[in-house]
Amino acid sequence: MKLNNKRTVLIGLAFMSILAFWQFYDQVIPYILENVFGLTTLTANSVMAIDNVLAVFMLPLFGALSDRTHSRLGKRTPYILYGTVDAVILMCFLAYFENTVNFIGFFVCLMLLLIAMSIYRSPAVAYMPDVTPKPLRSKANAIINLVGYLGGIFATVMMMILLRSEKAADGTKVYAKDQSFVPIFLVIAGFMLVTVLVMVFAVKENKLLATVKDEMGEEEEEEAQSSGGKLPRDVRRSLILILLSVFLWYTAYNAVTTAFSRYCAAIWNVDLGASSGYLLVATVAAIAAFVPLGILSGRLGRKKAILFGILLMAACYAIAIAIRKPSAVMYVLFALVGIGWASINVNSFPMVVEMSKSGDVGKYTGYYYTFSMAAQIVTPILSGWFITNMGYNVLFPYAVIFSLASFVTMFFVRHGDNRPEVKKGLESFEALDV
Repeated sequence: MKLNNKRTVLIGLAFMSILAFWQFYDQVIPYILENVFGLTTLTANSVMAIDNVLAVFMLPLFGALSDRTHSRLGKRTPYILYGTVDAVILMCFLAYFENTVNFIGFFVCLMLLLIAMSIYRSPAVAYMPDVTPKPLRSKANAIINLVGYLGGIFATVMMMILLRSEKAADGTKVYAKDQSFVPIFLVIAGFMLVTVLVMVFAVKENKLLATVKDEMGEEEEEEAQSSGGKLPRDVRRSLILILLSVFLWYTAYNAVTTAFSRYCAAIWNVDLGASSGYLLVATVAAIAAFVPLGILSGRLGRKKAILFGILLMAACYAIAIAIRKPSAVMYVLFALVGIGWASINVNSFPMVVEMSKSGDVGKYTGYYYTFSMAAQIVTPILSGWFITNMGYNVLFPYAVIFSLASFVTMFFVRHGDNRPEVKKGLESFEALDV
């Protein structure tokens, strides 16, 4: 069976809207908190961390709720549609409160906005496994990631066009204070609404599920109606190990992306623009690698692809320890980091949902995000403690240690992989050991 690329791209539009929002949120909201409302950096960072805390609890909840939803729009689409509409309305109010410098209104609206985004993130991600045969999910996830990253690129370009920058006293670039942020709020909100409406009108979920069940056959249809039940002990062990792996590799990677600009300033004496360039190379390399890695993973197996990605990233971190001044080598290293990260991301989520019943995909999607978000809460604090006590030289050794720890836990995962050679008929949809 071949992957329906057009259908996968359309489903990925929901993920596109999500990444567009988070790219905007991470760049603009902390600046507004500090420079419009006068919060300290520590207080602003604390506010920015709330979304990760909410996600740990809310993503599994709404993923599980969507598993058990039956409506004329389907089970995932209602959460995606109404969550997006709520988010768009709240973004308009957020723009108003920012423009009128009303902090209480802004903060309350921001909290409601984060809840609205939590409503549809898990259902949006779980939509793909619902309608994709198991052996094809790595390739489909690669396309979903590619579409999503295009949303992030759109948000970045719009911020470059609509927001003016100026040099701060320390020479770094910051957003100009004498400008309105209302246009960027409205553009991102409009983009989110349009992309999700295109998905909703172009893909009728209930009709699509019926079609997919016919394509998959009676055995997969029976599984799709089932959910719950206790996992066999060996499968449960594999699930725990891969979720621990998710936590560990996010602990390593997020520490680097969070502290790298300050590492560049402290160790290499270069400004924010230079550090952003290295991270941009990693992002571009990941985007370019998504689809080829998705195809390759279908042939070699997901576990091997993930282990390769972990080792590649750990090796790059280890080499970076020895680099004492910025050079072209760092661009090569971060391109390889991006490829390694893409190899992990393309395959890890499909491995988690491979262990679920089709009726529990949303719940398992929530598990995946719980562990990734938990790492993003823990690692800024933990890595920050090490940096405070040992200096920025500890950053890359920290990343190497946690990357290798994820390799160990991932090595012992025995379920959730796909067959390198896809069988014909119903055999292609069996959940298989490595």
